[in-house]
This record gives sequence, structure tokens and C-alpha cells, in this order.
Amino acid sequence: MELKHHLVPALRQLRLSGILETLDVRNRQAIDEQWSYGEFLARLLEDEVERRAQRQLGLRIRRAALNTTKTLEGFDFQFNATINRQQVLNLASCDYIRQKHNVLICGPAGVGKTHLAQALAHEACRQGFEVLFADTHKMLRHINGGRADGSLDKRLQAYLRPDLLVLDDFGLKPLQPPAPEDLYDVIHERYEQASILLTSNRAPSEWPDLFGDPLLASAGLDRLTHLAQVIIITGASHRAHDRHRSLQEASIAPTV
Repeated sequence: MELKHHLVPALRQLRLSGILETLDVRNRQAIDEQWSYGEFLARLLEDEVERRAQRQLGLRIRRAALNTTKTLEGFDFQFNATINRQQVLNLASCDYIRQKHNVLICGPAGVGKTHLAQALAHEACRQGFEVLFADTHKMLRHINGGRADGSLDKRLQAYLRPDLLVLDDFGLKPLQPPAPEDLYDVIHERYEQASILLTSNRAPSEWPDLFGDPLLASAGLDRLTHLAQVIIITGASHRAHDRHRSLQEASIAPTV
């Protein structure tokens, strides 16, 4: 206790007060295991490095707007056997982000596209990348809102800055002008500069029609799909499965 009392002012001044969290434990270990002074100091510094890393990870996840429960550890690869587990694990290495390539995840509603996208985004945060998760329609509405108050460029930059931009539910709602132009700008500006991970319940063959302008569609989709990895998920819907199970449980529940 006396040791901690003397160290508190200096640790706070050096912005190392986190060391106080494990100081007593490490001090007892050092006595019991007869650590050298150097080993004792090394353990304390390792604790501080780990604390700071976890704090930074938490900050990146919050800034990314991720659901903290949608991780790769919690993803059920057995539910839909069409998912290439090895491809997903390779993507978890985040090499595609280092190469500034894109990932496209397609499939019907409820098959786990968003969970998988969030899980890969988590892996990117764990490896130190800046990530932003956004519903595609809401992103385009937010960008367009900048035309009214003169903040268009600033809002656009928010979607260009991250190392990985996750665009969820592309094509779920029609793209009304100027949304096609704004989406093209996001794709064009990020091309070969940073990665996009996009989910869609529409097949890629349907995407050109969403733009309404063949030239814009061709230019945008050519950049989006260039060297992109594609994951096609087919099979059962998690939500339909859960709904069916809930109805079954309700039907056998005893009446009072």
C-alpha cells in the first residue's frame, strides 16, 4: 500500500496510472516468485501496453458503429454450409484491406450477410484499422443532407477516411437522385485508396439497374468489383428459423 501511495503522483504525471490496477498483484508475484527488478518492471509495462491496446480497440469499435455481439467467434458456419469457411478466415487476416481491395457479400435476407460483415469489421478493428459501418441508404441520405447546409464535402470525407467502409444492404431501397452520383463518388474516391465491404440481397447482375444511368453504373461497378472477393450465401434464413422455433415453442406452451 505504501509503494502505491508513493507512486501515484509520478504515474499520473506520466499518464501511466493504469499501472496501479495491477501493481499490487504484480508486486506480490514478484516477491513470491523472486523476480528481478527488470522483470517486475517489464511485467508492469506489458500490462500497461495491453490496457492501452484494449482501450484503443474499444474506441475503434465504437467509432465504427459496430454491434459488439456480431463477431467471428459467434458466427454459425454450420447453419448455411454454402459459406466458404476458409475464404472467410483468409479475409479475417485483413490482407484485402492492406491491398485496398473490396469484398462483396451477396445473398437473400436473413442468411447472415450483416453478421459476417460486422464480424470481418471487428477483425479489422482488432488489427488496428479504422472502420466505419453504415447502412447504404442512410449514408446516401446523410451525404445528400450536406447540400442544404454546405457540409457536403465534410460529410463525404467521413466515408472516405476509414481504412474499411462497410456498406450494408446495398440495393434494398431504390437509389433516387442524387444518390447514384453520391454512391459513385464514394466508390470512385475510395478506389485503390481504401477498401469497401458491401452486402446486398440482390445479385450483382441486378446492380447496374439500381443506378438508373448506364454510364454511371458501368464506371462505378467496374471500380467496385475490380479485384474484389465475392461471397455468395444461399440457404436458410436465420430469422425465419428463429421465428419458426418461437412459434413452435408457443404452440406447445401450457395454457393457464
